[in-house]
Amino acid sequence: MPWIERQVKMLREEFIKRSMEDDRNISALCEEFGISRKTGYKWIKRHQEDGCLEDRNKRPLRVSSKTKDWVEKLILEARHERPRWGAQKIQAYLCHKGYPMPSVRTVNNILKRNGLITQEASLARKPFKRFERDHNNELWQSDFKGDFKMANGKRCYPLTILDDHSRYALLIEPKPDQKDVQSSFVRIFREFGLPESILTDNGATFAGFKSGYTQFERMLMDQDILPIHGRIYHPQTQGKIERFHRSLKNEVLYLRNIQNLDEAAKVFKNWQWIYNFERPHSALKNKCPADIYCTSPRQFRETVPAYDYNTEYRVYRINNWGFLRFARYQIYISETFRDTHVQLIPVESEDIALVCYRNFSIAKIDVKCGELLSRKAYRLSSSV
Repeated sequence: MPWIERQVKMLREEFIKRSMEDDRNISALCEEFGISRKTGYKWIKRHQEDGCLEDRNKRPLRVSSKTKDWVEKLILEARHERPRWGAQKIQAYLCHKGYPMPSVRTVNNILKRNGLITQEASLARKPFKRFERDHNNELWQSDFKGDFKMANGKRCYPLTILDDHSRYALLIEPKPDQKDVQSSFVRIFREFGLPESILTDNGATFAGFKSGYTQFERMLMDQDILPIHGRIYHPQTQGKIERFHRSLKNEVLYLRNIQNLDEAAKVFKNWQWIYNFERPHSALKNKCPADIYCTSPRQFRETVPAYDYNTEYRVYRINNWGFLRFARYQIYISETFRDTHVQLIPVESEDIALVCYRNFSIAKIDVKCGELLSRKAYRLSSSV
């Protein structure tokens, strides 16, 4: 017994001994020993019951709130099936399946107790603020997940498309290279309808053909979809799809060695279902993307109709080399628009004009000196 505990016990024994003297006043005795009357009577009663003056163990004999064994087993099984899921996702996932679950903290403690969460993993998790569009199909994000080597020695380039609002994975397609994306987008447009805009990076597949426009960008504008590109060297612009790629890597690519493109297609399709319909998302208040997403009412146009330009302004033709000629100037716009009609719309009170293709401004020029000021697509008016 530690020295301090022995001292306390001796004082209690002295208090009991003196309290047994007939002429002692308990209140005065308690004041002398520096304890409350409640404490004094407690030790008198305990001495009368069992003669024990040592502190009792305050731990309850039975912990009624202890997680049931079968619930803990479910949590551990879910973790083994989804080794990259944390406590919050596991708790929400099992709740959705109708099982009574303890709090996220309890689930996390169960995982830690069973050696399934390391201290490094806990420290690495940092909360961040998310920004999103207000409606489904207002913005889609698309990119190529970093390529990886398959067991057959060839490389796979996964093309992904994600709805910004619901995080619904519209496409995870393994490709042998990054050359063709239009056919993949057309297939998705036919299945899910058209978004208002699509955000991609500045890779050659999506943007920047000879400092002009790609056929992919023109195809989007033909369908009245605004092409948007993130800032160069700022991948956080596409934060949601970057986070989606990290989940794909952690939950699929780290866990298996994919043999070829056919196997990759099957693996990606299976995980896409899990991600959309089973995997809870914290940014969606632990709902699944499929609980939020709905298809777009805007349908893909198999044949693009001719566009009727405003008769108030003159229409010009971009020549076969991608140059726009007006007055005595010749300005390169893009070979993608060769032999295509555009309209010049002046900016009020400025010596500037917008080069407009269909419902989009695709360039801004100085009409006094014939200088190209910028080449970036903007929607002129909303038609959605």
